Amino acid sequence: MTACAIETAAKKEEAVARTGFTITADGTYAARLTGTGDALFPERWTLDGPEPYAVPLPLDQPEERDAEVLPLADGRVLINRRAGERHTFSLLYPAGPGTGELALGAVEAAELTLLPPAPDGAYAYALAPGETSTAVWLVAGGAFGPERVADVPGRCSGGAWLDRTGRLLALDRQQPGGPVKTVAVDLALGGVVTPLLEITDESDDRLLLADADSGLLLIRSNAPGEGRDRLGWGVLGSLRPVRFPESLRLPDALVTPFAVQPGQMLAPESCAVALRIDGAAGSWLGVWRPAGRRLHQLAPPPGWLAGSGTWSRDGVLRLPYATGEVPCGVARMEAPRDGAGGVEAGRGAGRAAGRAAGCAETFGLPDANGVRSPGEGPATEPAQAEHAGGEPCEASGSPVVCKPVPLQQAPLTGRAARG
Repeated sequence: MTACAIETAAKKEEAVARTGFTITADGTYAARLTGTGDALFPERWTLDGPEPYAVPLPLDQPEERDAEVLPLADGRVLINRRAGERHTFSLLYPAGPGTGELALGAVEAAELTLLPPAPDGAYAYALAPGETSTAVWLVAGGAFGPERVADVPGRCSGGAWLDRTGRLLALDRQQPGGPVKTVAVDLALGGVVTPLLEITDESDDRLLLADADSGLLLIRSNAPGEGRDRLGWGVLGSLRPVRFPESLRLPDALVTPFAVQPGQMLAPESCAVALRIDGAAGSWLGVWRPAGRRLHQLAPPPGWLAGSGTWSRDGVLRLPYATGEVPCGVARMEAPRDGAGGVEAGRGAGRAAGRAAGCAETFGLPDANGVRSPGEGPATEPAQAEHAGGEPCEASGSPVVCKPVPLQQAPLTGRAARG
């Protein structure tokens, strides 16, 4: 460890996802609200040096608990303060012994939440659902204060970036009376919407996490039809169906991905995925790879800010933590190696669950449409079971291996249509 000077399944998942600790896309900075009792103030962490360190950013008045903070790539911290239906935005930064503040403007909205940090770290966006549509606001980085950059029909939630330019934003959208489906919103074209996830006509399909290098998508859906949501994975542009591994099915816990190993070009199945596992015993850590199909359950460091962390390209997981003795620390852990079959329970953290790898791992549903490239039609084949080698279980014949299309090469033309 390195020390220095965390009702419905969807609502539960949303609460879990809001750890209060947000890291920039490049892993350079992080921010959170901290303090004692009601005396809360923003705090910025610097993570790219030899030792991490924290800088408090207090102002004259303490912050409210519902304030949101988000770090930018230049080291400033965006704060969203709410007063009734008015959301005001400011940038905070160290200024000598105190804190500097740059007011950006305000947005009137009954609901508004900050989206995950943009890939370039220079801009920040927010999502504001309305009665019939959802507005996407550029709240930091614009020339004239907050700017409404897209209006998406339906009620949207979630938010994941599909590329490294900050152009394609995935949102989980629900039309009146319909299921939840993930759509891709092209911000460069004023909010042109294309379908992204459609596993079945009636299933609720949500995108939890996307990796722009490999095209790996982590998905939660009730498409398996078992009365509960399942965690699955797919590849944008692939001809293979969304898959729902048995190794990610923990009956008594909620499993939520929070980080994917970057830099695995054209190799989504080799990406290590970090997962937060929440159960009756608390929160602990999971590590999983699509190719290994083995869930490693591990004890996190004491004081882990649950649900936060980043991967290095060579497979080292960095987990931020804060304790009374170490108020700002980062634990480093190499990704466990996958062995033959089964689930590994690490250091006694949580109950091991799941079955050995093989055809018991179901990968999607018959006639599933699955994952689409933005602007394309259905791009999956009927669901199949998979054996330990990673190919479909078939009695004869050689399986056809379909190369995934990385997100930066995914077509952006075709079925684009507003709404």
